[in-house]
Amino acid sequence: MNSFFDERVPSVPCPLPNLVLMLLRLLLLICELFLIVSPSRPIEGNTMTLTCKTRPPPQNLDAKLQFLFYKDGRVLGLARDSLPEFRIPAVRKEDSGSYWCQAKITSIKVKFSHRVQIEVHRVPIGNVSLEIQPPGGHLMEGEKLVLVCLVTGGTGDIVFFWFRGARGLSLKTKTQRSLMATFEIPAVRESDSDQYYCAADNGYGPSLSELVSITVRIPVSHPVLTLRAPEAQLVVGHIVELHCEAERGSPPILYQFYHEDVALGNSSAPFGGGVSFNLSLTAEDSGNYYCEANNGQVAQRSEVVPLNITGRRTAKDAVRSIPSPVPQESTYFNSQAPEQPHLDYENVNIVSGDEVYSLVYCVQQEQPSAAEEPLGTHPGDKDSSAIYSRLKKADLTDTDYDDVM
Repeated sequence: MNSFFDERVPSVPCPLPNLVLMLLRLLLLICELFLIVSPSRPIEGNTMTLTCKTRPPPQNLDAKLQFLFYKDGRVLGLARDSLPEFRIPAVRKEDSGSYWCQAKITSIKVKFSHRVQIEVHRVPIGNVSLEIQPPGGHLMEGEKLVLVCLVTGGTGDIVFFWFRGARGLSLKTKTQRSLMATFEIPAVRESDSDQYYCAADNGYGPSLSELVSITVRIPVSHPVLTLRAPEAQLVVGHIVELHCEAERGSPPILYQFYHEDVALGNSSAPFGGGVSFNLSLTAEDSGNYYCEANNGQVAQRSEVVPLNITGRRTAKDAVRSIPSPVPQESTYFNSQAPEQPHLDYENVNIVSGDEVYSLVYCVQQEQPSAAEEPLGTHPGDKDSSAIYSRLKKADLTDTDYDDVM
């Protein structure tokens, strides 16, 4: 042995194996251990590598040193690992602490590095946004609403918050190591219509999203079709009103009328309620009628209502169809002392072209006896009552249309 080894290794009673002597010499030659951290400013979520280096480096490459790494007194990795490098694939904020390494040859001699304080830096949260599913913000009552809170950056555990309304009624809080989190309302109701927003925080203070409006609409119920007619017996020429109305449903509601599966027309109720469709009856209008209501989801159909036409409208029916009587010219009995007779008359109607007719009925008054006849009455005048009639052209600007028979 050389003098360097003789000075530092005490003599032993028996010779040591050559390999052990070589390792002991190598360890004695190591002046210092260094712990190198890469990168020097680790960012949460990235890889951090610890390297244990000797100074001076070992001269004999065949020599095997065993390296161990420590954090706050706890061994990192497996004890059988002997590599001078230890890697943490995704470092966390909680990995901040005091680190060092050691090099040893079995249990004979150990060297330690200086301690290194490592601070893992967390990335603040970037922009926060709230997305909704289904998109658009318009849902039907009973549908599922999903509120997705997204952040464009940030590391570590992120606390997500969901709020309702401008005043910020808290709905849900969730913590997870992710840039996205969801909150669900399984079946929305009309009362869930409001503005919503979310927030995210990873230790630097909460960042808020913009407000998103949600509108929940009520599907229409089955509508009811009602036929409104002027008479029980329907004939050609009558005007029938078809009225369709759904008792429940958010406006606007679009109504469609059908006759034997043929569309007649449609009408919208922008503020809810029902609508009507007027139909002037023809001989082909007998059959089954129904209506549909739709406010954006599924159209609902009413029950079928039958309509039967019994015949055609006659001239007499046309005369009697006007609801209010029209004043007539006075009609008198032919006598010296005119009396006001009792007149019954029906309504005026244009029957042919522009000629106007009026039907007037005169109820004969009971005549007084001869003893009661007033003086000056001529016997020939008693039976000589005359009814005069007048015919004139129809003038829509006139207020009275007269015919006296």
